[in-house]
Amino acid sequence: MANSSQVTEFLLLGFSSFGELQPVLFVLFLCLYLIILSGNFTIISVIHLDRSLHTPMYFFLCVLSTSEVFYTIVILPKMLINLLSVLRTLSFMGCATQMFFFLGFAITNCLLLGVMGYDRYTAICQPLRYPVLMNWRVCGQLAASCIVSGFLISLVVTTLVFNLPFCGPNKVNHYFCDISPVIRLACAETYIHELVIFICGVLVLLVPLIFICISYGFIVHTILKIPSAEGKRKAFSTCASHLIVVIVHYGCASSVYLRPSAKYSSGKDRLVTVTYTIITPLLNPMVYSLRNKDVQLAIRKMIGKTGVSLKT
Repeated sequence: MANSSQVTEFLLLGFSSFGELQPVLFVLFLCLYLIILSGNFTIISVIHLDRSLHTPMYFFLCVLSTSEVFYTIVILPKMLINLLSVLRTLSFMGCATQMFFFLGFAITNCLLLGVMGYDRYTAICQPLRYPVLMNWRVCGQLAASCIVSGFLISLVVTTLVFNLPFCGPNKVNHYFCDISPVIRLACAETYIHELVIFICGVLVLLVPLIFICISYGFIVHTILKIPSAEGKRKAFSTCASHLIVVIVHYGCASSVYLRPSAKYSSGKDRLVTVTYTIITPLLNPMVYSLRNKDVQLAIRKMIGKTGVSLKT
């Protein structure tokens, strides 16, 4: 791909317009990055070590947390380096690689959230058939399908973007190689490419979101039939964490990717992108640990065991 382009590297402008505030942003984003890593690793460790959490819901949460860790690793280390560096370049192939892995993990997360919605639907609306519908073989197949589909769609989109000729400007007005700021630098007609990318965006964002909405329609209908208030509260609480993550993730991603790149606004989109590249991975472990009593109890047990082993 590099041979078909005169541009051999891209300059990531990132937060260069913030001037002297960049060291402050570095400290802020570094702290958030460390919290994201520690929070998601805690979720992964607790689910792996506590046998009471070896259920489909927590299996998918573990896969999601693992994906979130790699998702942030693709973006944040380079962004942190650029905040303290004058040289903010990224090679042509490096930019394509970053976009491929970013989109791969991002799409995987979207599909996993859809699968988690289906898991909640089967658990609440089909409780007697739940062990059959969501056995470990099915769970593994669903998780693998999300990952494979995510990276196949990412490969299509990344190939479409970087097969365009880049023969002039190379300044990417973003802190990583995202679709809109990169495709705007192409010196050719991009309408067909953008149309295909938009269709992929609809498939990745709207289809799972509609599926989640339909699932929760059935879930609400079933919960309202539960006679006891305590039963309703418990059923709703198992879905609340998932719904919060879905609203933030799909809301921010849809506002950026379900529109033409001509409407790209660097300042506004950069703020929205920060939300789903930093806040959503940060929100995930916090929401599931603060709102979920099973995870809280498992964390306390793990801390207790660690304390006992240290004393020994």
